[in-house]
Amino acid sequence: MSIVDVSSTTEPSRPVRRVITDPPTRADRAYEAATSSAGLVVFGLLVLIGAFLLLRARGTFETQGWGFFTRVEWRGDTHPPSFGVLGLLVGTIIVATIAVIIAMPLAVMTSLYVVGYAPPKVRAALSTFIDLLAAVPALLYGIWGSQVLATQITPLSSWLTRHFSWFPPFRTDHDANLTGSFFGAGVVVALMVVPIVAAITREVFAQAPVGEQEAALALGGSQWAMLRQVVIPYGRGGIVGGAMLGLGRALGETIAVTLLLPQVSVLSVRILQNGGGTISGLIAQRAGSDPITVSALMAAGLVLFGLTLVTNLIASVVISRSRTGAGVDL
Repeated sequence: MSIVDVSSTTEPSRPVRRVITDPPTRADRAYEAATSSAGLVVFGLLVLIGAFLLLRARGTFETQGWGFFTRVEWRGDTHPPSFGVLGLLVGTIIVATIAVIIAMPLAVMTSLYVVGYAPPKVRAALSTFIDLLAAVPALLYGIWGSQVLATQITPLSSWLTRHFSWFPPFRTDHDANLTGSFFGAGVVVALMVVPIVAAITREVFAQAPVGEQEAALALGGSQWAMLRQVVIPYGRGGIVGGAMLGLGRALGETIAVTLLLPQVSVLSVRILQNGGGTISGLIAQRAGSDPITVSALMAAGLVLFGLTLVTNLIASVVISRSRTGAGVDL
């Protein structure tokens, strides 16, 4: 009888991980090609728009130089013409900032009510109403703002300048005209931005994990506590994205601000009194002028194009660093 030496037997080799290969099917390749082509088309359109504006604005940049970016006045009736985009750029930013400051709290609170408090029937009706408001043409907002809101908002502007004139933006000249102001234009643009931001934040809040919401309520939290500690942190990226999308929408608004502002290039932060203009509003008002003015308008449009592009790039970075759902993992 032979005895087998167990200690001399070789140890079994470690299991080798099996690599699973899943070659793409014809449908996968077609879908990848279609989506890649769509992305390239969008990128190509952006490049073509920028190149078109740059070529048409080349004459203005050659004659005006860097003064185009630092000069306030916009005078095409002088010899030589003097064009500057600084006042219009500041006016564009002021109107967009006012719109976002007013629109964001309203949009977020509306979304929270739809997601957390509204009964199912009311939720469906309110969601449909919000989506319909986002589709209302800007021209209607502008007509309503110029014909109705312009006079109705004057008492509010008067009250603000009377009690808060220590705050520079609310300070006005003596006997100043309070219609046709940055404030009125910002309010109208805010009403246009609210449904867009509310629709985005509503969809993001609706995707908050149900398990985390039920756990917060089971631990004794109120409905508001659950929304504040679970839903809002989960939708942080959506809130930022909605704010940046609303800002981009406000920066490029054209028809409404054309009807609401006198489109005068001034450098002033007094938002309650008459005066001021935006880049898009001036372009809409002066389109069809002489070739020199059109070239200057193209240069102003290029500045607005670059501002909107930079805003969206910053939004992408902010959203990528504020991942939706971060901080609510249990």
